[in-house]
Amino acid sequence: MNITNKVVLITGASSGIGAVMAQQFAAKGAVPILTARSTAKLKEIASKIQGRHAVYAMDVTKTDEVNEVIKQIMEDFGRIDILINNAGYGIFESFVGAPLEHFEDMMNVNYLGLVRCTQAVLPHMLQAGSGHIVNIASMAGKIGSPKSTGYSATKHAVLGFTNSLRQELARSGVSVTAINPGPIETPFFDKADPSGNYVKNIAWFMLKPEKVVKELIHAVEKNIPEKNLPFVAGFGVKLFHLFPRLFDKLATGIMNKK
Repeated sequence: MNITNKVVLITGASSGIGAVMAQQFAAKGAVPILTARSTAKLKEIASKIQGRHAVYAMDVTKTDEVNEVIKQIMEDFGRIDILINNAGYGIFESFVGAPLEHFEDMMNVNYLGLVRCTQAVLPHMLQAGSGHIVNIASMAGKIGSPKSTGYSATKHAVLGFTNSLRQELARSGVSVTAINPGPIETPFFDKADPSGNYVKNIAWFMLKPEKVVKELIHAVEKNIPEKNLPFVAGFGVKLFHLFPRLFDKLATGIMNKK
């Protein structure tokens, strides 16, 4: 896909890789549509973007609001060429004693939020006979780790949804991509790891948001169904699937640093 002049809807665009996406898509001539709950934060990010773009307040946990905003975007722009389901967050905590509300809310945002947005946008793409849906999953959706039972479960759900939808939409003209990054240097960890211990322990392994977004844009341009980031993490996934017991013995100490 040539992304010049493509209308790109980005959820969770008020910070982190969502904000970087908006800037990098705009730099390549696309038209980023920034959405998140905070209008003030969106406007701050948008002030740094040159070229055509737009900002809409949208809470992905509210079905009626999602449908209304998507309807408004279609009226304003006539189409949505690329949907990037990026909104999400995590809380790292031991399962024992973790409030059930944390599991419910993470699933509502990370997974059901993605489902709501996809349901609202996909019919327009199918009618146009073209489009690309990009779901930001995680390496946590490939391999579970200690203190991320709730978060990993949401990302496993995202990957199951993504892989199934890709098959369902084969030959429809609509592509589906999963991006599976490892830890990224973003404000995600302000909530996930308020103590800073996990970030300190894996600082050497953390991805730069610009690198992740560059790989994401490449996946859209080349219609790549899935990308695991970084390469070594993708190798770990293959090892896990081939030799799960060996992987557990080798990786438990490394992954239990939250």
